[in-house]
Amino acid sequence: NFGRFAPSHPLGEEIPPEAAKMVAATGEMQAMQPTFALSVKPGDIPKEYKLKRFYTGGDVARHNSSHDCWVSYFGRVYDLTPLLAQYDGPLAQPIIEAAGTDLSHWFNEATGEPKMHVDPVTGLQEVYCPWGRYIHVPPQGPESNWSTSFGTPWWEDTRYFIGRAAGRTRKVTMVNLLTKQKTTLEVPVEETVEEIRERYLVHNAHAGSYTWKRLGKVLNMEKTLEDNGMKDETEEFVRLGIDPDDHIPVIHLYFDDDLTEA
Repeated sequence: NFGRFAPSHPLGEEIPPEAAKMVAATGEMQAMQPTFALSVKPGDIPKEYKLKRFYTGGDVARHNSSHDCWVSYFGRVYDLTPLLAQYDGPLAQPIIEAAGTDLSHWFNEATGEPKMHVDPVTGLQEVYCPWGRYIHVPPQGPESNWSTSFGTPWWEDTRYFIGRAAGRTRKVTMVNLLTKQKTTLEVPVEETVEEIRERYLVHNAHAGSYTWKRLGKVLNMEKTLEDNGMKDETEEFVRLGIDPDDHIPVIHLYFDDDLTEA
């Protein structure tokens, strides 16, 4: 954990050494809390949040402003809030407008680089910018204020990576048998029941004081819903012309009389 500030350099220069070690060891990008440049005022830094392994489209969509900007592309989710905290002006606007959405169409899937196209006016090849030129994209021609000293462009910078986009989602309803409250969540199919409980904490801070059961059977919190015998029948219902929302599986929560867990 690098805290909320980059060690000694502005954003975009290089991957933090700890992150580089993790990438080298695992071959995978490692999610981490976003780091902010030292030039960013503490008051402009949003509240720290707990990272998830997977995020739904709804998770990403809620972060849709210049002060809270998440995007996804090619199955990964990125928090670009630190980038926008350091860069302002017109080049930030396309990213702000795209906040909370998937940007895969901005990039070449084979290379991970921005898509290119031929400008119909100049006949020159340039970066394809569907919503206008954005941060770290070079200008069409020479500009005195353009500098490449930023180093790694943001779309290659792993410090913004916070987790993976859910490959598929499903709905599940929790029924609190103590309060009779019903809560339906859309969750990634890859998540364990424990991870789903983490999501449910915003609805019941004492969710850890309940035993989770399905049809009277205690669920294994370290397994997915599917591995607990709760088959996802969403696609089958759709194929049969049945509304899946009429057949959302239910988990019953039994109070353990212990409020020490939250």
